[in-house]
This record gives sequence, structure tokens and C-alpha cells, in this order.
Amino acid sequence: MQDVVVCAEIFIRGCCFGWFARRYLRKKKTALYASMLYCFIMSVLYFMPLVIKAGAAYITGIVAVFIFICFKEKQNYNQKLFIVEVFFTLNCFAAAIAEILYDNLYELILKTNYMARHTEYTGLLYILVCIFYIFMELLFTVAGSLCILKVYKKKHADMSKKELFMLAMPLFMGITGYQIIYYYRIFSIAEAGRQLDIYDAMVLLYCIASVITIIVVIVLYHDIKTKQEENMQAGLLAAQAGNIRKHIKHVESLYNDIRSIRHDMANHILVLERLYAGNKAHEAAAYSAKLKDNLNMEAGGIKSGNPVTDVILQEVKEEAGKAGVSFCSEFYYPEGAGIDVFDISIILNNALQNALENTDRDNRDSIGSTGSISVISYRRNNAYMIEVKNSFKGNLDWNEENGLPLTSKDEKECHGYGLPNIRRIAGKYSGDIDIVLSDGEFCLCIMLMAE
Repeated sequence: MQDVVVCAEIFIRGCCFGWFARRYLRKKKTALYASMLYCFIMSVLYFMPLVIKAGAAYITGIVAVFIFICFKEKQNYNQKLFIVEVFFTLNCFAAAIAEILYDNLYELILKTNYMARHTEYTGLLYILVCIFYIFMELLFTVAGSLCILKVYKKKHADMSKKELFMLAMPLFMGITGYQIIYYYRIFSIAEAGRQLDIYDAMVLLYCIASVITIIVVIVLYHDIKTKQEENMQAGLLAAQAGNIRKHIKHVESLYNDIRSIRHDMANHILVLERLYAGNKAHEAAAYSAKLKDNLNMEAGGIKSGNPVTDVILQEVKEEAGKAGVSFCSEFYYPEGAGIDVFDISIILNNALQNALENTDRDNRDSIGSTGSISVISYRRNNAYMIEVKNSFKGNLDWNEENGLPLTSKDEKECHGYGLPNIRRIAGKYSGDIDIVLSDGEFCLCIMLMAE
């Protein structure tokens, strides 16, 4: 009967883990295969004549599951480790509660007068309480998992090492304390030859308190993470609002220029009519060419295929000119690619502003510029690429968690959102960003997958 109970316990634990983990994994099959792997390894370790303790076997199964899901989904390893830890910790507490209920129920029924008169039912009683034990472990495991699923809603958010440490400490302390109390409980049973209510109550209380502590810590973590995201969104909105104000001013300037051109257009037309009327075609052609050049200069000269990106690029060109930085644009908006121009504007705004602020201006080139910025775009099959380059000399401090450079500005809570925001937009189109530093140049590559 013990073999049946152990097999049932392994199977239920594996199935529950698969059901729990699939909420946090991008591929549902990964969770299914992980649960099957756990059942297989634990079954082999139980039935094979290997000299290995139950605790070591349990840890072996957990480690194997963690390695497997990390191999199948190579991202966010910290969160995967936490998911594995929190589930099997909850299951350990669930099994402890179920075992105490099982022991006390079995002893209580066994000591009744009815069982004293009908000893032939002892075997049946043992089978029934074993079923009760399996059911209670399943019940408490599912209940604990549901609580975690409800409070830990950011199922695919990146988790830093510090966050993992904060969340893992209650798990570690809970399991450590449980092992100490459980040891004294078993010692007391062996010494007294019977169950001692005080130790059963202590273990029950400790398990319940540990589970509640874990849930509370996750709730606090979720609230902190939400607050961080709100602050980040506020910073992004503030930056975008500033960009919009700049665009509006630029459009207003263009509109005033257009009004001025329209006001003078009647005079230009009158001049051309008089020149043609006086058979002065050569002078009329020269005057027309000069007028055309002036109109092109007033229009800005940058044609990227969309008026929104035209305005952004023209603004950066003007700012770069004022700062003595050369600016080259070979950017073209991917019309019909299913990429929103608003998302493109966010990428260009953030990338070009970063380039302007961080362009190296120490060495003057042959045309008198003290730095250079270039932006190009091209398409390779479904991949739409944007490359923003600027001259750069120096060192960067990197964020080990997301692999992006840290902002060098003093007010870090108000800055440092540009590259994460670009990565967020790229991820929206199943793409990503890459940064290359070489030969005094900083290159930001953005890939977006077009329709």
C-alpha cells in the first residue's frame, strides 16, 4: 500500500506542478513535459535500488525540472527558479498538514470501541486514511497554488536577482523552520510512543503561518513592481508629452512659413508673368529655379515617407546643426508594413535624443563638425531594421539585469527610460534591440517584424 501511496503522491505532485507552471511559461507543452519528467525521475529514484535519501531524491527531481524548463525557454531564469521554489515549498507544507491530519484521524478512529471490536477492518481503515491523506495533500496544494496565481499576476515580467532573493528568503526560512519542528515532532513520537498534540498543533500553525507569509510577501512584491511600472510610465508619458510639445512648435513654425509663402506667392507669380510677357524666358527660368530652391529649403528637405517622421527627423537635424553635429538620414517609413507610425515616432524620439545627448564632440572633422549622427532603415524579408549611430568615446555602465546601459544623468528616477521604452516597442512587434560599441561609435540596432 505504501508503494501505491508514494506513486499517487508523485503523480499528483507532478500534475499539479504542470498545471501551476503553465500559467508562467510561454509554451504550454514545456509545463506538460516538465511534469512528466518529474514523475519519471521520482519514480525511478523510488523504485531503483539506489542509496539516496528521500530529501536528496526530492531535491534531485526539483533541480531536474528547473534545468529542463530553462533549457526549453531560455529567458527570465530568475522567475523560473522562483516558480519552481514556491510550488514545491507549498506542496511540502501541504503534505505536512495532510500527514498530521492523517495521523490524528487514523489514531482517533483506531482507538474507538467499534474498531476494538472489529479488528478485521484495520486494513480497510488504513486504505481509507491513505486516500484521505492523498486527497488532503491535493486539496491544500491546489488551494495554495490558486492563492499564488491570484496574487502573482505579472506572469511574464522580468525578475531581478534582488527580487528573487527577497521572494526566496521566506521560502527558505519556512522550509528550514519546518524541518526543525518536524524533527522534534518525530523525536517526541519515538520517545513517548504516541502522538503529542502540542507538536502537531505547532507544525500545523507553523505551516499555515508560513504559507500566509509567502503570500503576503508576494503581494508586497506585486505592489512594489506595480508602483515601479507606474513611475516608469509616468516618466515615459512626461518624455512623450515634451516631444509632442516640440513637434507642435515645429509644426506651428512650418505653418507660419507656409502662410508667409502663400502671402508672397501672388508677388512671385506676378513677377513670372511679367518676365514671360517681356519675352525674358531665361530670366523667368532662373527666377523659377531660385523660387523652387527656397521652397525646398522652407519645406525642410527631409522626406521619409510620413509627415510625422519628417517632423521628428527635421527637428533633430536642426538641433544637431545648432550643436555643431553633422546629421545624416536615410530613414524611410515602412508604409504598409503594419507598424504604427506612433510607435516609430517613440523609437526615433528616444534613440535620436539619446544620440544627441551622448555624441562625442571632442574631435572636429574636416567640415567643422564636432560629432556625427546617422539614422538608416532597411527591410530584410519581414524584418524591418533601424540603425541609429553616433560618435562616442568613453565607457558605459551596464545594467546586469536587462543588459542595457545605465543613464549617466544625476536624476536617475526621471531618466533612463529611453532604451527600455524602445525595447518595449520592439517587443510589441516580436523584435528586440542590440547595442554595438566599436571604433568610437555607438550603434543602436532595432528590429521590428513587419506583417
